[in-house]
Amino acid sequence: MGETEIFAFQAEINQLLSLIINTFYTNKEIFLRELISNSSDALDKIRFESLTDKSKLDTQPELFIRIVPDKVNNTLSITDSGIGMMKTDLVNNLGTIAKSGTKEFMEALQAGADVSMIGQFGVGFYSSYLVAENVVVTTKHNDDEQYVWESQAGGSFTVTRDVNGEPLGRGTKITLYLKEDQAVPILNVSFLMYRDSNLLPLFQSVRLTFLFRKSGDELTSLKDQVTRMKEGQKDIYYITGESKKAVENSPFLEKLKKRGYEVLFMVDAIDEYMVGQLKEYNGKKLVSATKDGLQLEETEEKQKKEEKNKSFENLLEKVVVSDRIVDSPCCLVTGEYGWTANMERIMKAQALRDSSMSAYMTSKKTMEINPDNGIMEELRKRAEVDKNDKSVKDLVMLSYETTLLMSGFSLDDPNTFAARIHRMLKLGLSIEEEDEAGGGDEMPSLEEEGNEESKMEEVD
Repeated sequence: MGETEIFAFQAEINQLLSLIINTFYTNKEIFLRELISNSSDALDKIRFESLTDKSKLDTQPELFIRIVPDKVNNTLSITDSGIGMMKTDLVNNLGTIAKSGTKEFMEALQAGADVSMIGQFGVGFYSSYLVAENVVVTTKHNDDEQYVWESQAGGSFTVTRDVNGEPLGRGTKITLYLKEDQAVPILNVSFLMYRDSNLLPLFQSVRLTFLFRKSGDELTSLKDQVTRMKEGQKDIYYITGESKKAVENSPFLEKLKKRGYEVLFMVDAIDEYMVGQLKEYNGKKLVSATKDGLQLEETEEKQKKEEKNKSFENLLEKVVVSDRIVDSPCCLVTGEYGWTANMERIMKAQALRDSSMSAYMTSKKTMEINPDNGIMEELRKRAEVDKNDKSVKDLVMLSYETTLLMSGFSLDDPNTFAARIHRMLKLGLSIEEEDEAGGGDEMPSLEEEGNEESKMEEVD
């Protein structure tokens, strides 16, 4: 290393760092969004310069953002091949010349603003100290030497000419030395990079590391998942849900487990956003086991299914025979291009949700029945005797409503569901009652009118 220079932080920046370090904030993962955004800006700048001078890219032809966690040393590094910073940039931008946004952001915080708004004030870099006790910035600009900026946010920072470190060629590497209590959460934080679809192409080479639960307790990566896939499994299957227990009890898991296929359990809310952008990995398509488009049938099974369809004609009104469940009587699948049940739950919980978007993205639902299940077989027999049997209709509706719950949806009218349960209890206990309103409920329309894909086009 060359000679080290010590600089004092501008008073306002030092005050901001103190506030960030000492504040209690649960969603600390926003730091990654800010650092990625900065890296994206740096890439845009070098790309713009290269439009008039292609030689600007000679020092590093590949444009990328790489995120690498190091569990051994408890660090997280974010490396980009953007424009990089000169020594004066390091001193001015990261410490001594306070940007107007610094004071404005602190004033906004005092007025009740959220820490997640830090990027809007141009000081997103300092969110690193939400999770790091020490930050090291190594950078190389085409017009300057490679330098290292380092600070533990103790009122000062150092800048050193980097003569022994690994040459970057061009760009910036930020290394975060994580606080002890931030080690575990960081392992899952890389999902956030997929929230911004404009950044997606930059992350195809990610190893400035995707962890899920598989069919068991352990965490796994997409890379390991593909390696372990059984011969004959063409796609990466996944199920999203509110919790690991909810996914384990899902009827959608039955056929996949029977086949011995690997299945990813995605139980974090951010997973829904991530899979909305990441359609495939390493040439393997990511397929939701809870949506239309799941292809599990074999030739022999297809023939059996057609035969079952015929025998269930009296019962199959607005429902279809399923090829994805083994033990459960039925399940409810959503459209291939709409929200999953879990995503609907997440969006309904948003305080400032967009109701117009919900109208488009709330999926059509298709009820699939298991013809080999005893309940369905008995209903088939009773429907053959009398298709308008009131008890059959009640039982079919009860099956539909319980399937809604099992598939992760919520009931619009729990009281009607409860009343139906009570009628079934009375029937089982041989307690007579007069006809009540609602006993002859019609099945709700599961498939919405209109073409779902055309709705998606309207959204676009």
